[in-house]
Amino acid sequence: MKANTNQAGRSTWLHIGAGSFHRAHQAWYLHRLLESGDHSWTLALSNIREDMSPLLQALERQKGEYVLETVDPAGKREYETVRSIGQIVPWDAQLAALVAVGAAADTRVISFTVTEAGYYLDHHFKLDVANTDLAADLAGEKRTIYGAIHAILSARRKANHGPVTLLNCDNLRHNGERFRDGLLQFLALREEADLAAWVTINTVSPNCMVDRITPRPVPAVRERVLAATGINDEVPVMGESFIQWVVEDHFIAGRPALENVGVEMVESVLPYEEAKIRILNATHSCIAWAGTLIGLKYIHEGTTVPSIRQMAYAYVTEDVIPCLSPSPLDLGKYRDVVLDRFSNPHIQDSNQRVAADGFSKIPGFIAPTLTECFKRGVTPQATAMLPALFFVFLQRWGQGQLPYEYQDGILDEAATRAMLAAADPLATFCADPMLWGAIAGKPEFVALMRESVQRVQAWQVSALA
Repeated sequence: MKANTNQAGRSTWLHIGAGSFHRAHQAWYLHRLLESGDHSWTLALSNIREDMSPLLQALERQKGEYVLETVDPAGKREYETVRSIGQIVPWDAQLAALVAVGAAADTRVISFTVTEAGYYLDHHFKLDVANTDLAADLAGEKRTIYGAIHAILSARRKANHGPVTLLNCDNLRHNGERFRDGLLQFLALREEADLAAWVTINTVSPNCMVDRITPRPVPAVRERVLAATGINDEVPVMGESFIQWVVEDHFIAGRPALENVGVEMVESVLPYEEAKIRILNATHSCIAWAGTLIGLKYIHEGTTVPSIRQMAYAYVTEDVIPCLSPSPLDLGKYRDVVLDRFSNPHIQDSNQRVAADGFSKIPGFIAPTLTECFKRGVTPQATAMLPALFFVFLQRWGQGQLPYEYQDGILDEAATRAMLAAADPLATFCADPMLWGAIAGKPEFVALMRESVQRVQAWQVSALA
């Protein structure tokens, strides 16, 4: 593979989070910019946790290059060598290399993908200071995005290296604002008023919406890449052909000409993110939880089960579209496109991946629609099926009967097992304000959930018969 060599005078875009999604999404857009002849920016890739070190080391051996495989619903596969990563930032326990790159004067954008659970926010969008990783960072460590960004901005301020844009690229509603609020809370808890004042003046955090289904890599991707291209790529990445990125055009220290490569630069990302979070993300979880309960492995398999597809369709049609209307988007068309994308059998996206992080997804993706329906005097029967699926899914987890390991960044295993062992587990589940906010414990909500869980259980028996 040809080396992607840094050139003097380039601005640096630092990304924190070396997972597949970034390499199939933001890095691809920056690659397209380079391919267009715009060499004014280079990408530096880093990670907060040690788990991605093997991947970073492999990318270092490949001079930052890797192959992206995309596949459309018809099964057409395309291969492209992505060359936007100009620097691999090696992981170290103190994140010294990461901090040095982030604090450098030519670093003008710092973006990050740490999953929804990586922001440690409760239903009031306050930091969950009881979390051990966050507590460690408040004491001076660097286990979370807050600890890492705190160290970078402290060094940047000390060096007088000027302003920087902090760009959250995770599936979190109002993601830029939520991160910024969390960061300022973090600084307040550390009693660093001077740094907080500097951050307020010298950073911005635009909201953005990102979209491309990107499964976890499997060995077959590497085999297909080798067969199709002759490149023995250690760390290829695979995603669907569809891609979208909508970003609020509010950068403080310059930005790449992203609009030249298909990024939608807008004044407000709100209608786009609401449609994506409630229609795509929540529906994705619905299909994953339901599919798991009847023994399916992949998302596309669930879309071929009429009852699962109908659950997802009814949720969007009966409850979400009325909540989001009027909208500049054709929400019915968006729903249909989403379901078609999920039906792509060539993606091989696992239920395990999509079912993960339910304790973050319930309050972020699903509870807002429940709350708004109740406020309008409408009983959200279709929406209630989603958390009912998750509750039955949790019961299976508690019984050790899931076909895979459930992964959740904020799972409190002891508390969850205590909930499942309570005299009335469902009432306990429904009473958690961290999950449900203002509707937690309300009789009409609990009654709806009892009915919905019974419907899910009856559906499961029927589907397995």
